Amino acid sequence: MPTKKKRPRRKSEKPPPQRRRGPAKPKRSGTRRAPVIRTGASLQYKVVELSTVDEGALERTLNEWTAKGWNLDGVQFAMRESSKRPAMAFILFTREGVAAAPDEDAARAKLLRLSESGPTSLGNAWTPGEGSHPPFHPLSAHERLARLAGLDEPEPPEEGLTLEPEE
Repeated sequence: MPTKKKRPRRKSEKPPPQRRRGPAKPKRSGTRRAPVIRTGASLQYKVVELSTVDEGALERTLNEWTAKGWNLDGVQFAMRESSKRPAMAFILFTREGVAAAPDEDAARAKLLRLSESGPTSLGNAWTPGEGSHPPFHPLSAHERLARLAGLDEPEPPEEGLTLEPEE
């Protein structure tokens, strides 16, 4: 099948229209937010992770955090290979101010409270006044799983087990 011949470009007899250089069109109000002018203060960042990405979850999150004084910085979506819908969304917020210093004493107290109430609290006699860090008692993975399962002692491995043939 023969291909069609391309028509030669026709040269226009008149020049292209000139662009307007006068005053620009008035912008519609409400289409853009005013730029945020930053002072010398540093920025705080907030990242909110959404595992269910739908219109309602995005809307609730945006409304919640902007009401608390955070400014939307951006949204990042984590995509699945097998689907066109995002698997997760990360919503980024900023606000002016110095980041709060971490409260190490409160964090230590929370860890201590969790260790006393957890299944591994057996034999934990450390108190905060004795030292700055709790003692480290290594456990094998098998012992840790046995404690998590509620067993007092891990079961010894069975040896010499043979199967009888069915008759």
